[in-house]
Amino acid sequence: MNKYKKFLGRTDLVKNQVEREKLAEQEAVSKRKRSIQQQNRQRFLKYQEQLRSELAARYFHSVQSTGGDADAQDADAQAFITVASITDSTQQSAINTFVTDLKGYGIWTKMKAIYPFVGGTASSHKYNLKDPQDTDAAFRLVFNGGWTHNATGALPNGTNGWADTFVKTGTDLALNSTHVSVYLRTDTAAADRLAIGNCFGGANFELSLWVKHSGNSTSHRNNTNTNSTVSDTDSRGFYIGNRNSSTQQKIIKNNTINTFSANSVATTNTRTINISSALSAYNTTRAYYNNKEYALSSIGDGLTDTEAANLYTAVQAFQTTLSRQV
Repeated sequence: MNKYKKFLGRTDLVKNQVEREKLAEQEAVSKRKRSIQQQNRQRFLKYQEQLRSELAARYFHSVQSTGGDADAQDADAQAFITVASITDSTQQSAINTFVTDLKGYGIWTKMKAIYPFVGGTASSHKYNLKDPQDTDAAFRLVFNGGWTHNATGALPNGTNGWADTFVKTGTDLALNSTHVSVYLRTDTAAADRLAIGNCFGGANFELSLWVKHSGNSTSHRNNTNTNSTVSDTDSRGFYIGNRNSSTQQKIIKNNTINTFSANSVATTNTRTINISSALSAYNTTRAYYNNKEYALSSIGDGLTDTEAANLYTAVQAFQTTLSRQV
């Protein structure tokens, strides 16, 4: 014991030992932290790999389901673009956006026929965006008489130009839920010219939209002999003739809504709707040819005020993309 006696009073040795133990504990703590960090990093890398695999699987499923890239154009828009031979990228983009807008607004399913008059030729202008087949049953247009077709739309000559939609009021449309629309790019002198309709003459089954006709007024009948009229001194814009109840019909220009009472009818006829002129309700006389350029027309179910406003928004955006808005 004597040989260790000289060390018993050495407090420095005790302090050194305490410091060594303290350092050892700190090193152990640091090692545990590094181990935890390494484990977390490995878990994160594993999660990233799983996420990449899942996203790849979703992408593959999308490709398999659509038959193309997940970011490809809307299938309905692409079908029209292909059939109508639309090769211009701006026009393609405008059509695609228009279709997706209508679907987003919940309006697409209400349409029976949409004629965007894009492509610049009679062969491209005739197709129905909703069903681009070259058949009467698909409601493609048949142009008759004189028309001028170009990038801004389709212009009837005002003397014998008209188009048959093959949409029948009593067969393809509901009695108290129908709309027709036209987007007109030209302002012409007031005259009795029919923008779209199934007949004229005041029969109780008449569906007609007259834009800036005699007296600087626009009028509408929607399966009724009740004539609704508003003052109108400029025929440029987007017009909707609308009925979604048994007692009302509306004339809507751009975002201005005019509501009128209309008599209820028990039935309607099966005449086809024509663009620019129509047959008399009582004989085979065709008259009232239009002379305003069409940049779009639609036929379908009746619209709510919100749907009509959304349709105008989508149509105006479509025309603006094509640089032919008014």
